[in-house]
Amino acid sequence: MMNAHDYAIQANGSFALPDACFKVKELIAQESSTIEDFANVISIDPSMTSRLLQIANSAIYNFPGEISTISRAITIIGTAAIYNMMLIDVAASAFKHFSNQAVDLKRFWRMSVFTGLAAKNLAIQTGIPDIERLFVAGLLENFGELLVAKINPDLAKKIDHYSGKRLPWQVQDHLLGFTYTDVSAELLKIWQIPERVILPIRHFNEAQNIQINKDVHTLYLASRLALIDSFPDRFTFDSLADGALFKRLSLTNDDLEQAREFASSEAQNILTIMNANMF
Repeated sequence: MMNAHDYAIQANGSFALPDACFKVKELIAQESSTIEDFANVISIDPSMTSRLLQIANSAIYNFPGEISTISRAITIIGTAAIYNMMLIDVAASAFKHFSNQAVDLKRFWRMSVFTGLAAKNLAIQTGIPDIERLFVAGLLENFGELLVAKINPDLAKKIDHYSGKRLPWQVQDHLLGFTYTDVSAELLKIWQIPERVILPIRHFNEAQNIQINKDVHTLYLASRLALIDSFPDRFTFDSLADGALFKRLSLTNDDLEQAREFASSEAQNILTIMNANMF
């Protein structure tokens, strides 16, 4: 029987990072790298340049004034954020070219974007630095669903039958022996994504047992808000989330409602910007 790592290994060829991502990561590690070095790597791919500028000018970053060049985007946003944008673009491209009846792609993509936006908003409210990291973690946390659906579509269809009494991650663990987020974490490890992005993805469903990591708690809450957004007839926040957990983060019900409203209002805008409006 396949484990989470097996799925990630098999799917890596279909969902591989472009060379530009690895080159940008290498430049980040080199202190002598210049803005021009980064721009030269990214600008080789005109379509990626265009999409990154769209993302830079989107509500994800909400900068005043238009960012019209990759060099300006790097100057204002920073190299780490540019790298995160490239990961977002890779995810969007993978989703767009994925063809499989085992996954409701419209639901999947909205949940992914909603989780990222809610995680970003909650990170701002709780004072977590590097909020783009939390957006990326939220966006990619359930990527494993696509990998399982591509390799074993019949099993993915069975897993999709969950309810308020049979929660998604419980069904996944029962039928697979692990969760979709375990597969996501394994693929991101193969991609050499920083551990700070992978850690909350790997552990957020265990948030009640992890006392000190705000990233884990934030992704936990964002994922629950996204599930409610997609299935309001099946789930409520009280049935999904540990109330003591958001109080531990010094968040109020109003804070959670603000994160929900922000993610809900911006999700479709981001989907359009990222060329995901193919449904």
